[in-house]
Amino acid sequence: MLIAGFPAGAWGTNCYLVAPAAGEECVIIDPGHQAAPGVEDALRKHRLKPVAVILTHGHLDHVASVVPVCGAHDVPAWIHPEDRYMMSDPEKALGRSIGQQLMGELTVGEPDDVKELADGSTLELAGMEFSVAHAPGHTKGSVTFRMPEQADVPPVLFSGDLLFAGSIGRTDLPGGDHAEILRSLERVCLPLDDSTVVLSGHGPQTTIGRERATNPFLRQVAAGLGDGTQTAAPRRGM
Repeated sequence: MLIAGFPAGAWGTNCYLVAPAAGEECVIIDPGHQAAPGVEDALRKHRLKPVAVILTHGHLDHVASVVPVCGAHDVPAWIHPEDRYMMSDPEKALGRSIGQQLMGELTVGEPDDVKELADGSTLELAGMEFSVAHAPGHTKGSVTFRMPEQADVPPVLFSGDLLFAGSIGRTDLPGGDHAEILRSLERVCLPLDDSTVVLSGHGPQTTIGRERATNPFLRQVAAGLGDGTQTAAPRRGM
């Protein structure tokens, strides 16, 4: 399996291209702010052909390049229905103070073909399987994408802004809910095998085992203390 990832834009949001191997079809995950040039570079480098864009949630730092990327390659974008409005109305999604700062520099809207994700569904794209889990808390429509273990490749979780190395996503923007993100961590992350590689929306990769042992939020949930009390500051990305 080939996973090519790079941080893009002002928020260093991780964009991923996933394919069975170089020279094959691929899926693009979270082409955010200023991600389009990096996507095109990775496509050329690995000789990939996109078949879809899939989105962990609707914040602008994860979706700002969806329209140009989908348009350039005539592919659909997949997003949870509760976050779909964010592609066309980032000011409502981020709050007025943040949204107004960005509206002048960005063209917002939906690509021509938008498909909606459902909790518990499996996407079969480019010869690969992505299991979808609804994981609200950072936003109402946040999801994760999990790929099963394959030969000598461990399972992979694309966690979006649910789980980071050492932290979790912020919950102070519209639609955020700290108690809810703790419930999502319990339901989505705790049952996973320790070997699961976590590729998040910001920062370095980690594993479920490492986060189970060291992440203060995941430890809080594992100890049965997921009562909404905040034990440490979450990452302050978008």
